Amino acid sequence: MTEKRISRVVIAGGGTAGWIAAAALVKQLGPLLDITLVESDEIGTVGVGESTIPTSRRFHQLLGIDEPTFMRETQASFKLGIAFENWTHEGDRYFHSFGQIGRQASWMADFHHFWLEAQKQGFGGSLAEYSLELQAAEAERVVAGPDAPVQYAYHLDATLYARFLRHLSEPAGVRRVEGKISQVEQNADTGFLTALILESGERVEGDLFLDCTGFRALLIEQTLETGFEDWGRWISTDSAFAVQTEAVASPVPYTRAIAHQAGWRWKIPLQHRVGNGLVFCSDFLSPDAARQQLLDAVEGKPLIEPRLIRYRTGQRRKAWNKNCLALGLASGFIEPLESTSIHLIKTAVTRLIQAFPFAGIGEAQVARFNAQARHEMEGVRDFIILHYHLNSRDEPFWERCRTMAIPDSLAARIALFQEGAQAYQASDDLFRVDSWVQVLLGQGVKPRGHHQLARLMPAGELDRVLGELRAGISKAVRGMPLHAETLARYCRASS
Repeated sequence: MTEKRISRVVIAGGGTAGWIAAAALVKQLGPLLDITLVESDEIGTVGVGESTIPTSRRFHQLLGIDEPTFMRETQASFKLGIAFENWTHEGDRYFHSFGQIGRQASWMADFHHFWLEAQKQGFGGSLAEYSLELQAAEAERVVAGPDAPVQYAYHLDATLYARFLRHLSEPAGVRRVEGKISQVEQNADTGFLTALILESGERVEGDLFLDCTGFRALLIEQTLETGFEDWGRWISTDSAFAVQTEAVASPVPYTRAIAHQAGWRWKIPLQHRVGNGLVFCSDFLSPDAARQQLLDAVEGKPLIEPRLIRYRTGQRRKAWNKNCLALGLASGFIEPLESTSIHLIKTAVTRLIQAFPFAGIGEAQVARFNAQARHEMEGVRDFIILHYHLNSRDEPFWERCRTMAIPDSLAARIALFQEGAQAYQASDDLFRVDSWVQVLLGQGVKPRGHHQLARLMPAGELDRVLGELRAGISKAVRGMPLHAETLARYCRASS
């Protein structure tokens, strides 16, 4: 596509996406690049991506970020998973936990097949009893640090997170330019971006541009007209109210996702406050009613006026178009149900660093990046649809979700589990076997069969092994400090 060498990277927009990109690029490739980030203090960010998954820990390690410092600066708390309430019917509750369930008994069959065999024989208890992270979350206990026995992620303040990354990035060499972008300049022959023109008249030239302008998608869509693939026929929520409230209790180490008649509500406890939101489909719930429903449900005094966020679920037809790569909301949006937004930014930046086009942007390279981004987004999309589609609620919104046609890729996964309890994670899939199993079972799927390898273990031995696993997890949880104690000792934030 171009033989021009790439050394000047211009990031359009700050926020979580912009400063993640800046921090990663300057840490890994700083001496090789000239990195400029353009943002305006007058332009707000969505700023509700306050829940993460464990991949953030590994990303921070790559950047050399000290965990206690990061957590103090972002008022973060620990997260061991997500509690789903009322998703199949009112009063129902299940947990999608991080970490491994049980123990891998054989490479031929996953643990849940042995548990299903035990269930068939009348023992074994609940699958939840075999998850260390789930049991620790319910007991509100957690151990932190690189040698922690639990897999955890974070609840964090997105605004403080962007500020924290900025404070790392600027001293390392990232140049920040304050100002609003008034024009995007393109090469008349190739259509490649050449410069951002600010309202002040300043011209910021670059070789590679990262669009971190949020839903506006100023570069990738408004300028390059890349196109958008709408997934609203599968994920029909289109709006959310977000509000922060005072904390009225110690933070629990998990996110709550509470279904309601036209969507769901989140509750994310940080050290200094609670993040709350109500996601809804405007076909079935008016904004005024949604706002009031959220305010009626929250605990603690609201700290801000609830903000209405309108969105479309889907992705750009190309995440990388010409010399522009879209990150975060500019690249597409899958609602925040499984806390994947920040993860998707970080994986995209990681792929860029791994295959950075120093010698020029090539068609094969761009095609590969776009294929990877599409596969990743579609995998997350299917996992989100799963929660909505498998339900027994009787409201019109949920009836529509239950009866709608779903992507063939998801239909095949559900059928595979229904037939023989088979679940899988391909090498480039985000969600693990244990994640699919927890949500499929939690949403009410009952497999008609399971792998018969489990029958080769005598019933008495299977019962003994499962009992030892449960006892070991219970003992480990009892030895963990309370979540509040860990926060106070490890990363207490200033008030």
